[in-house]
This record gives sequence, C-alpha cells and structure tokens, in this order.
Amino acid sequence: VQLQASGGGLVQPGGSLRLSCSPSGRTDLWNFMGWFRQAPGKEREFVAAINWRGDRKVFADPVKGRFTISRNNANKIMAYLQMQSLQPEDTAVYYCAMTYGGTYDTVRNSYQYDYWGQGTQVTVSS
Repeated sequence: VQLQASGGGLVQPGGSLRLSCSPSGRTDLWNFMGWFRQAPGKEREFVAAINWRGDRKVFADPVKGRFTISRNNANKIMAYLQMQSLQPEDTAVYYCAMTYGGTYDTVRNSYQYDYWGQGTQVTVSS
C-alpha cells in the first residue's frame, strides 16, 4: 500500500486548505486514517484521525474547532483534512497514514500506523 498526500500550498493566515490522501494498492479493511504534521526543527505530531466508518474522530487540541476530517471509502480518495482559520504555527509538512489496527486511545501515536504517505507542504504566511 502506498499513500499519496496532496492539497498543500501557500495560504495566508485565516485561509483554508483541504488535504487529500489517496491510496494505491489494496486498502480494504483499514481501521483508522490519520494525519500528522512536522514543522522544521520539531518532532512529528498528531493532527487528526478517523475510523473506517467515519463515526469516530480524534483531533489534537491545537486544531480542534478549525480542522475537520472525513473519509471516502468509495473511490480513490481515502481521507480528507479540511483546514480552516490557518495560522503560521500550522506551517508544516502534513502526512497521512493508515493502520489496520488502532483504537480511539492509540491513534494519536505514530507507531500505531502501518503505512505513510510522502507528505505535502502547508505554508501559512502573509
């Protein structure tokens, strides 16, 4: 399985972006899709996750109320991360990841994930 994250770019503070995560290979029966980000000089951090049915969503505190996560099991786009009210501190490379396991309590941890995309750059700057 390979994941392709896309949708990043340069946006002004207060703007919005939607990231997409597209898989190649067999991806049925995945359990959670997650988004992580890594800013320069910082460790990779959890952003959000969603389960296959879409009825369980987890968000990191810094993005609650600004980011939403959704999934589409019907076509090539597996998961979306809608980001609103973006701020300079949201600047990072954003990665999507997939796990066949995971629980609501463990999906914040990067070690939980089996597959990772290559990342897409999000830059928030005026």
